[in-house]
Amino acid sequence: MSGVEVGTVLPGITATFTRETLVRYAGASTDFNPIHYSDRAASELGLPGVIAHGMLTMGTALRVVTDWCGDPARVLSYYVRFVKSVLVPDTAEGATVTFGGTVTKVADGVATVTIEAVFDGTKVLGGAKAEVRLD
Repeated sequence: MSGVEVGTVLPGITATFTRETLVRYAGASTDFNPIHYSDRAASELGLPGVIAHGMLTMGTALRVVTDWCGDPARVLSYYVRFVKSVLVPDTAEGATVTFGGTVTKVADGVATVTIEAVFDGTKVLGGAKAEVRLD
């Protein structure tokens, strides 16, 4: 990967999470916590509604980097902090999350990419960064 420099903006992606998405992710991950599919269970825990799995949001965010670099094996490290949940209504439209990334450091053949994930006008991941091997 040549020509990568600080300030390089990665192509963003938009993902839609529906209740069906959450059920499919639960099956793949074996995370069957009812806050990811039951309004009743979510409200009993004080949540405003069903929320997407944090790891689903985290994994989708990394797609910005893997789509850009072309090889997931180039990702050397990845870190996020969950700061807000993605509420997924029981509608056909579900919840739309936009993801983007910007190269914030390049040193010794490694690019650091800061990733942003926004749902309903609010960042849902904080401090999201991935290190990518460039050579």
